[in-house]
Amino acid sequence: MKHSLCSGLAAICMSIATVALAQPAGDYPTRPVKLIVPSAPGGGADAFGRLLGDQLSKRLKQPFVVENIAGAAGTIAIGQLAHARPDGYTIALGTMTTTTLAPAVYHQLPYDPVKGLTTLARVGTSPIILVATADLPANNLKELIELARRSQKPIQFGTWGQGSTGHFCAEVLAQKAGIKLDHIPFKGGAAVMTAMMGDVIKVGWLDIGSGTAAVKTGKIKPLAMCTRRTSNFPNVATYKEQGVDFDQWTGWAMYAPAALPRPIVDKIAAALKDTLQDPSVMAKMNDWGITPDYLGGAEQAAVNVREIEVWKRVAREANITLD
Repeated sequence: MKHSLCSGLAAICMSIATVALAQPAGDYPTRPVKLIVPSAPGGGADAFGRLLGDQLSKRLKQPFVVENIAGAAGTIAIGQLAHARPDGYTIALGTMTTTTLAPAVYHQLPYDPVKGLTTLARVGTSPIILVATADLPANNLKELIELARRSQKPIQFGTWGQGSTGHFCAEVLAQKAGIKLDHIPFKGGAAVMTAMMGDVIKVGWLDIGSGTAAVKTGKIKPLAMCTRRTSNFPNVATYKEQGVDFDQWTGWAMYAPAALPRPIVDKIAAALKDTLQDPSVMAKMNDWGITPDYLGGAEQAAVNVREIEVWKRVAREANITLD
């Protein structure tokens, strides 16, 4: 009797759990959704997250409310996402830093970037631009490499931080070309620009948002893109086009906790795909240096797995670590 009662209760509990998971899939969402953005308010990531949130609200008929969680290169934010309930009411905008670079530079992460997340979709590609002061005697990647080989001291370069995408792009160049570079980390792209304008450093790797204005006014000159071309600078060639064999993805994707029900994944992904085809959204993204670039969640998850190993090798050789 006792055994039967326990079995019956277990069956009821299982049935309730199944209904709880299945129920929101059909009419999801029925209440506001939290959209975590791994940065402080006011920056490029915040603007992009709010743009996507507004578009998802419009398409899925519920508010997508942005919550900014800054710190530790976005890993605090994605850690909170990974521990949220997999019901579709907490999602996050993630960068390649939070899902492919972080495992390379942190020995301990508050989440597993492969098993602890559901990848909903890639939403944009955002390359890094290599720039130099106007008086540097190098106008492209080949000339910079030759200059570095002739130089008695390693060329100093700036990025927006140790372990940043810009830092990795520089270390990749050093490793592939067999040259020595000296990293000077700054607190943000604006600080790198200030240092270049003050002739403190001659070379920098910047996100497109930080570098666009100065390049277009002629205060600094572009040498190469790491790793894809961008409509902001259509004539600036990539590493690979200039003889450095490297072409990894850099950009943005949307994530949810692991085990999110497939119908919810598909619904959010479809709304994102539709968003990235909206001309007004495409225009804003291109202005920010982000190329609309939809890729399904399963495909992007496979990209992440491959690229984690690539960046780990770069980090080991350059001795990049953040803990």
